[in-house]
Amino acid sequence: MSFINSVLNWVVPPASLVMLACSWPALCFINTCEWLYKSFFIEDMEDKVVIITGASSGIGEQIAYEYAKRKAILVLIARREHRLRGVSEKARYIGAKRVLIMAADVVKEDDCRRFVNETINYFGRVDHLVNSASLGHTFYFEEVGDTSVFPHFLDINFWGNVYPTYVALPYLRQSNGRVVVNAAVESWLPLPRMSLYAAAKAALVSFYESLRFEVNGEVGITIASHGWIGSEMSRGQFMLEDGAEMQWKEEREVNGTGGPVEDYAKMIVSGACRGHQYVKYPSWYDIFLLYRMFAPGILNWALRMLLAPNGSRSRTSLVGTRRPALI
Repeated sequence: MSFINSVLNWVVPPASLVMLACSWPALCFINTCEWLYKSFFIEDMEDKVVIITGASSGIGEQIAYEYAKRKAILVLIARREHRLRGVSEKARYIGAKRVLIMAADVVKEDDCRRFVNETINYFGRVDHLVNSASLGHTFYFEEVGDTSVFPHFLDINFWGNVYPTYVALPYLRQSNGRVVVNAAVESWLPLPRMSLYAAAKAALVSFYESLRFEVNGEVGITIASHGWIGSEMSRGQFMLEDGAEMQWKEEREVNGTGGPVEDYAKMIVSGACRGHQYVKYPSWYDIFLLYRMFAPGILNWALRMLLAPNGSRSRTSLVGTRRPALI
């Protein structure tokens, strides 16, 4: 068996590259036809029911406004009900037909079952489930002095997507609906100070790519990934399980702006309504994927040069370290 694997290691890569080169024109033609088809046939979201988790701020809030412009019926989910009220009022003003808000924790299966069941009781269907709850960090792994923060990152970024999907999937099958997932470029692009976040997002992407085959076209899945964008997460706020807000205390200023959240949200909703499997913002990040596959050594060298000049390392966050600050 080892001899066979040794032979395949030499034969399969070049043979695959030759096959890819020969089939590239046909693939480009097929992709162009698919793009044209989806550009003209856009799902009409008027009176469609959309559940959006993490809708109280940031990306989730902007996604709610984009669906509101399309006159959808919105079900907004977050732990901060007082923030949802303001989002709900603005969504109605923009054009949402009806808006239902519910305080719930997406990392608890019972809460997910409750808001999905209440949605069915109110509106009788679910057409889109948008999982936008997310939690990031900017600390080096070895800086952590209190590992109790670890489950928060993995729970929100992974289980906070899986549980709502698990509960809503039977109803999405009935409506031939769609699941929209908020992933990140860190799921495949290695960046410092984001180890737990990257691991959770990588698991998330793998889960939904596998699920896409299981549902076999009966439920659409759109995986949206973004680079660095301005949001509440990048500005350093997140909610602990008990509802207390923790503010990241930066020892040096880090520019937390980047591409607008509004543009990313618009691309997500537009891509979902067109039935796209992937939405990427910005798309030029894909060039790093080529380097990761074919020249990982060059990519690692370039990232070290760009992200850690002079080999220095500055501490940029105290979340989960020995001096957390609660406000």
